[in-house]
This record gives sequence, structure tokens and C-alpha cells, in this order.
Amino acid sequence: MNTRQGQVATGGEKSTSRSRMDNWLLILGIIIVAAALRAPFTSVGPLVKTIRDDLGLSNTAAGAITTLPLLAFALLSPFAPKLARRFGLANVLVASMLLLSIGILIRSAAGTGMLFLGTAILGLSIAVCNVLLPGLIKGKFPQNTGLMTGIYSVSMNLCAAVASGISVPLATQTGLGWKGTLAIWFIIAALSTLLWIPQIRNLEQRSPGAARATGGNLWRSRLAWQVTIFMGLQSLLYYVMIAWFSVILVERGMTLSHAGWILSIMQLAQLPFTFFIPLLAGRMKNQRNFVIGIVVLYIVGIGGVWLGSTSWMLLWACSIGIAGGSSFGLVMMFFSLRTRSTQQAAELSGMAQSIGYMLAAAGPALFGLLHDLTGSWTLPLILLLGASVVLLLVGLGAGSNRYVEDQRLRVVDKQS
Repeated sequence: MNTRQGQVATGGEKSTSRSRMDNWLLILGIIIVAAALRAPFTSVGPLVKTIRDDLGLSNTAAGAITTLPLLAFALLSPFAPKLARRFGLANVLVASMLLLSIGILIRSAAGTGMLFLGTAILGLSIAVCNVLLPGLIKGKFPQNTGLMTGIYSVSMNLCAAVASGISVPLATQTGLGWKGTLAIWFIIAALSTLLWIPQIRNLEQRSPGAARATGGNLWRSRLAWQVTIFMGLQSLLYYVMIAWFSVILVERGMTLSHAGWILSIMQLAQLPFTFFIPLLAGRMKNQRNFVIGIVVLYIVGIGGVWLGSTSWMLLWACSIGIAGGSSFGLVMMFFSLRTRSTQQAAELSGMAQSIGYMLAAAGPALFGLLHDLTGSWTLPLILLLGASVVLLLVGLGAGSNRYVEDQRLRVVDKQS
């Protein structure tokens, strides 16, 4: 009897140990995937001029290199949850990481056609992972959603900042050129693919109640739209400042290197807040105070760029960076906090990121067009301040303690 009990205890210990190991492998997989989702994208920006000159591209075509992935994010995001329901979450994630690896290699192969084909493939792959990972985190780490969202966000943004910072030195000082530099990120994508293969067995492939969760209902939910618009506006503000901030600074009399340094500080200022905001937000009943703080920082930063002294530009940059990191971390948490299930979180993530990246793709072009039409940065910056006010309005709704499912049911009840 004692021998049998000992065998049962030993078996239980082995099962617990295996479960812990599986969890640690899953956490490592999430971190590596997050790192792989931004570096192939942000590494292109600093090299656009080199790519344009080497391939003889027009400025419009060169701009499409960075716009194309954003459009891919917008187009495929709503369909990612449906793919996960049909083929299984882990299967879809592994296939996406494999396609990302292939896309990176194709992009660096040769010629303009391969450049855009590879860019489109990696954009579609990143879109799927962007949508599904927040839902996965909610399902696998329900008691630590804020912590895991923070880790995921920091890994994504840290690797993005590093990639944009080292691209030019790698291309010019190591002899790799732009093709070799962009191809380097294949290593992280391939590693993430290998780490996710064991998860095909470990992860629950289809979420309970997945058949009942449909994206169409979310599109009729006021709360889902508030989260979606919050996602869109924070993406627009971020990508507009990434695209034009250094240009504004140079026109204000700064050297290109000084402007680039301040832009880097702006991005680095985001990192602590992409971690701590999700961690804190998950412990609060509602997140409205965070929304108010974020908007105040945006108004101070953007207003400072518009009207403030250039000697205070570092302060304005840090203000924008902190607001950007906080708003990104917060909206990643909204996908979990405003939903009841893994599948529903993925549906909301797909809806929000579809609209969000569509706005992000249009934002920099519209900002530049307004500058060309007016010959000044005044109107574009005023519109960014207006977007910050709208961010406050929708954020107060998105930060309330409600669920999109409850909102949807109310709409159905009223109609019936």
C-alpha cells in the first residue's frame, strides 16, 4: 500500500515538474515570438534611403516598404481568430512563424519584386501573431495576465528599438549591406518557430465555446468600438511621431544626428511603461485614471513640440514616449480585461488591430500631406492634439469595468 502511494506521489511530482517545464517553455516562446514580431519591420525604416538608391525606387515605392506591412495587419487581423478556430491556435501560430521566416529570406533575396513579396508575406504573418497572442496569454495565464502582457510588450518594443538602432551600423560597418542586415532577423524568427513546435501538443487547440464566439457580434458592441478606436488612435499617434518627429526637429534647426538621438530617447522612454502599465492595470477595477494620465502626457508633449522651446525638446519627447508606451500596454490589456474568454479576446484583438493599423498606415501620409498643403507643422500638430482629446473620450469608455459580451447582449435584447 505504501509502495503504491509512493509511486502515485512520484508520478504526481513528475507531472507537476513537466507542467512547470511546459509553462516555462511557453513563456520563453511568447518572449521570442514577441521579439520576432517587430524587428523585421522596424529595421527597415533606417535603411529605406539605402534600399531606394540601390534598387532605383521612387519615393512612393520606398514609402510602401513600410506601409505594406501595416496594410497587411489591417486586412488579415479580423480573419486570424477564424483561422485559429478552424485549424487550432498552436498550428496557426507555428505556420505563421514559419511564413515569417520565409518572408524575411525572400525579402532579402534579390530585386524589387522579391522585396515587396517578402514584405507582404512577413506582414501577413505578423498580423496573425499580433491578434492571437493576447488571447493566448488570457487563456494560459488568467491569474497573471498583466505580468505576461507586460513581458510580451517589453520584448516586442525593446527588440523594435534595438533593430532600428543597429540597422545602419550593421549595413555600413560590417559589409552586410541592407540585404544581409534584414536577413539577420531570420535567426529569431526561425528560433521562435522551433520553440513553438512542442506547443502544438501542449496547447489546447480550440477554445471552449469558440463556436459561439463570432466577430460579427463584436462589431455591434459600443464597448468593442471604444477599444478599437483607442487602439487606432494610439497607433496613429505613435506612427506619425516615428515618421515625422525627427523631420520636425531638423526643420527647427537641429542636426540630423541630434534629432535621431532624441527620437531614440522617445522610443526608449516607452519601455518601462509597456511593462508596468499592464501589470498595474490588471489589478485595478477600472483603468480610467490611466487614460487621463496618458492623454495629459500626449497633450503636454505634442503641445510642447508645437509651441514649446527646442531647448525643452527632450522633455516633450519623453512625454510622448511615456504616453505611447502606456497607451500600447493599456490597449493590450483591454483585449483581456474587456472579454470573458480566450476566443473573445482574439476576436476583439482582431477587430481593434484591423482598424488600428489602417489608421496607422494612413496617419503618416495624411500628416505629411497637410504639411505640404499648408507649408507648416501647425495644422498637423493641432489635429494630433484633437486626436488626443478623442483618445480621452473613447478611453474613458474602454477603461470602464465592463465586458464586450454584456454590451452585445444588451444590444440584442433591445432589438428583440
